Amino acid sequence: MKLLDLIVGKPLKTSDERAEQIGVSAGIPIFGLDGLSSAAYGPEAALSLLIPLGLLGVRYIVPVSFAIITLLVIVYFSYLQTIAAYPMGGGSYTVARANLGAFAGLLAAAALLTDYILTAAVGISAGVGALVSAVPSLEPHMVLLCVSILAVITVLNLRGVREAGTAFMIPTYLFVGTLLIMIVGGVIRVALSGGHPHPVAPLPPPGAVKTVVTFWLLLKVFASGCTALTGVEAVSNGVRAFREPRVKNAQRTLTIIITVLAVLLAGISFLVRAYGITATDPGQPGYQSILSMLLLAVFGKGVFFVTIASILLVLSLSANTAFADFPRLCRAIALNNYLPHVFGYRGRRLVYTYGIVILAIATGFLLILFGGVTDRLIPLYAVGAFLAFTLSQTGMVVHWFKKRGPNWVRSMLVNGLGAFVTGITVVVVLVAKFTQ
Repeated sequence: MKLLDLIVGKPLKTSDERAEQIGVSAGIPIFGLDGLSSAAYGPEAALSLLIPLGLLGVRYIVPVSFAIITLLVIVYFSYLQTIAAYPMGGGSYTVARANLGAFAGLLAAAALLTDYILTAAVGISAGVGALVSAVPSLEPHMVLLCVSILAVITVLNLRGVREAGTAFMIPTYLFVGTLLIMIVGGVIRVALSGGHPHPVAPLPPPGAVKTVVTFWLLLKVFASGCTALTGVEAVSNGVRAFREPRVKNAQRTLTIIITVLAVLLAGISFLVRAYGITATDPGQPGYQSILSMLLLAVFGKGVFFVTIASILLVLSLSANTAFADFPRLCRAIALNNYLPHVFGYRGRRLVYTYGIVILAIATGFLLILFGGVTDRLIPLYAVGAFLAFTLSQTGMVVHWFKKRGPNWVRSMLVNGLGAFVTGITVVVVLVAKFTQ
């Protein structure tokens, strides 16, 4: 057996393409891993900015999370329509180019390509960073660990869509299952205690109040929490990967991803407020993540290590969403002659090999350049995603106005609302993170 066959598998015939298509159960880990894993760092990113408010800051996490979930729901309904209107794959580039022109399409493409590279780099480094915080002796090997995980994800994606989905299914469902158990258990404890639960394990004491609440501070908290919405577009880009009925399967996958993410965000924010959990400074001794403190508060150390292990694994593997969509986006751009045509060629396993390899190289470059710590790139993280959201939804408004089919006014209003709120969010995120 050839070495290449052993690593990436034997070549597949074009006639085997149907067998490589996926259903809802595999679509969730392939296209939803980035979005679902953001429940592990989205609320913490928001709470970290509330540290100077001490225990007072915890009061604001629920309304901020409610605003983020409302935005998530609006974007969800917008993309349901986009999937139906573009059954061959309707990501921001395709929609913006078709309805707003080439420049708008390329702007959306540039924003998304950048965002996918950051998604892969930040996801891997976040998982390794959490592992190193749990096992400090691994710190000298951070870059090696990051590159090793990147290599595994790259090889799995080169082996084909179906194999990648199967490999990522167990950690994804383990992650979601353990967090849902924690939320249900926590809510029950809150109810039984009359709204004043006592943590099973002691929590770090909240810091002193060092500042006052301002509208600007809450805007920055909202902007940081919006990192939880990255990856939402992935399903609309990958409609072609689903088996028939493609549109229904893609819409069901998106519905499950959004529903689970909304439940996780709402549950985590509710329990954080109920238990009075404040964030700890990642740069200081004694740092604990929000999820680790929640687990200790609700269950103690009983299921702590299983859940933490699943969180670390899913954070590292969340880069797979980028590997699922980056090659498809490159193909779409190449078909319009804006990238070399090799990006449109499928390799031996019926995947777009060149896009996968280029993403791996770009991600590896960032991981090595920043020593496996990509915090400096996070300020750019949500900007690209929301700019792409805005251009896509604006393009859909033009699409419905031109087509004028049944219920076109309602459809146009849904996408118009999506364009408006994501456009406002782009401005908020850009202004709030500008100094960073």
